[in-house]
Order: sequence, then structure tokens, then C-alpha cells
Amino acid sequence: MTSAPAPTALLDLAVATAEEAAALIARDRASAAEQVGVKSSPTDVVTSVDTAAEELITGRLLAARPDDGVLGEEGAAREGTSGVRWIVDPIDGTVNFLYGLPAYAVSIAAEVDGVVRAGVVLNVATGELFTAVAGGGAYLTTAATARPHRLTGSVPPSLDRTLVATGFGYRVEQRRAQGAVVARLLPEVRDIRRFGCASLDLCAAAAGRVDAYYELDLKPWDHAAGALVAAEAGLVVTGLPGRPFAEPLAIAAAPSVAGPLVELLDRLHAA
Repeated sequence: MTSAPAPTALLDLAVATAEEAAALIARDRASAAEQVGVKSSPTDVVTSVDTAAEELITGRLLAARPDDGVLGEEGAAREGTSGVRWIVDPIDGTVNFLYGLPAYAVSIAAEVDGVVRAGVVLNVATGELFTAVAGGGAYLTTAATARPHRLTGSVPPSLDRTLVATGFGYRVEQRRAQGAVVARLLPEVRDIRRFGCASLDLCAAAAGRVDAYYELDLKPWDHAAGALVAAEAGLVVTGLPGRPFAEPLAIAAAPSVAGPLVELLDRLHAA
């Protein structure tokens, strides 16, 4: 068994790989609509660019670390022997990608012995790079900044002044139930935002662009990197009371409102 490198080394590889994948995605976006398939429902889409980006990412990661495992949204699945597994979403926010909305990202996380230790979320449209290593903080790098800026979230004073991001699933029945929850949540908070990219939603909470985020039934590739960024920015990253994060609800919230928000979401999802 190969010993795992330091999380910073894993992050360096993830960042370089994400940047290469982002270049491919940006180059091929204009032709992406020519080859679009569906997965779990007619609204759950996949393009040839998604699959090409995942092939590039897994190829680069395994060329550098051939004993690692991989789990990717578009089907990449490989058991490794090193204790390291890469969790990959080649384009998180594919619908945004198709429509040209500037919120779609490459998300790559490195899991060591079952725990995410490094993560990168790169917004392809804007170039914003969110990174984190376990115990090392979360950072945002942009084209305008000379060095990474440390993220520390926000400090909303109360639930009624909390800006909350969320997202919805692809199945009609699921959307109907999620819409009912949002309708009851909306009068209790400042407002709701829906950007359509779970990894960037988590990073937005880390950056203080929203105060909290929650979503039902996320997959590991949706949240692995973004949840680490949020946690390292000091947010409370949790599930419903007595439940792990993302099983089934993923919640990331500023500490000042996390308690009341989790209680409210628990009540609304039980209704």
C-alpha cells in the first residue's frame, strides 16, 4: 500500500487538473448543446463535454497516482489500494453550462481513508478558484487578486436576516415536496437564492455571499469539495438532528444561525 501524501500535495494535483479540465470545458461550450443526453429525468442532463472532462480528470489523476481510487458523476468508478479516493464532478451545474449562466464548476476532492482532506471548486465561467485542505482553512483566488483570500463566512444576527441558498432535485415529485418546504421557509428568512450548482452554493456560503445553504439528496460528487471549503471557512456543516451531513439533508450555515435554521428545517421536512 502506497502512503498518502500531504493534503497540500493532493490539493496541488487537484488544482492543476481542474484548471486543465476547465480549459477543455470553456473551449467546447459552444458545441455542447449538439450532444445532450438525459439521466434520471428529462431535466437531468449530461453532455459530451461532461464525459470528456471526466475522462481528462481521471486520466490526469491516475497518471500521477495510479494506485488511487476514483468516483465520478459520469460513471468513473475505480477501487484503489493507496487509501486515497478522488471524488469528481466534471461539470457541476450542467444546465447552467448549457444556458451560459456563469455558475458551473469543476469539483475535485481527495478523500483519504474515507475522510475528505483536500478539495477544489473552480467556477469555469468566472475563473474563481475555491480551495481547502483539512485543518488549513479555505481560500478564494480570483484573476484580480495577487494571492488567495481566506474565507470566513458571514455573521447574520438572526434567522429573519439570513440569506439562504438551496437547490432542487430532478424528479417531479421531489421538486413538488421541496417547493412546499421553500414556501414555508421563505417567510422565516431574509430571502432565498437558487443558483443551480451545489458545489458553488457551498462555496458561496463559505465566502459570505449567502449566510446558509441546504439541499436534499445530494451525491458525494456534489458536495465533497464544497463541504470541505464551507467547513474550513468556519461554517457549521451538518445534517438534520441525529443524521449525518447529506443523509438526506445537507446544511451549511453561519454559526450564529445554524441552531435555529437546523431546527426549522427539521420541522419543515417532518411536516
